[in-house]
Amino acid sequence: MDSLLHTEEEEDVVAAGPAHQAFWFFLHALLALLAWAGLMFAGDILHPQISQTVILLLSFAVPLIAGNLINRARQDDMATLVWLIGMIWILMVSLWVLDMPTGPNECFQCDATDKLTRTFFSLPRPSGLIDNDGPFLGTWPTAALIGYSIGARLALRRRS
Repeated sequence: MDSLLHTEEEEDVVAAGPAHQAFWFFLHALLALLAWAGLMFAGDILHPQISQTVILLLSFAVPLIAGNLINRARQDDMATLVWLIGMIWILMVSLWVLDMPTGPNECFQCDATDKLTRTFFSLPRPSGLIDNDGPFLGTWPTAALIGYSIGARLALRRRS
């Protein structure tokens, strides 16, 4: 017969305070960004001629694998929540881009949708805003954080 009392394992989970959770949350975010930075470093060394779409997919897939492996080794619910930092980041960069003035060679007469799609996805061509570094500054790190979260969630074992 199951006891109504908490087990020691449950007490350890409850004992993890906000400071402990915040530490692991930011550590997992750092690990996700380090996995993405490793990908960017490898690309810088190898100088491959691949499209931005492939880089976006790799920016998602490499941290997904890293998050999965890390959360298999150490089960942590906080690893599944780092996508929040990615969403906050892309929103901040989006506000920065939307606030920028347009002009010749800088998304001349673009509306808000054109500014965002041309800056973050270079579709149909780059906008010229933030020196055409929109994917590097906004899209790819966000994809890395989301990928890490999904990979960590896939590795998380359910508690009975």
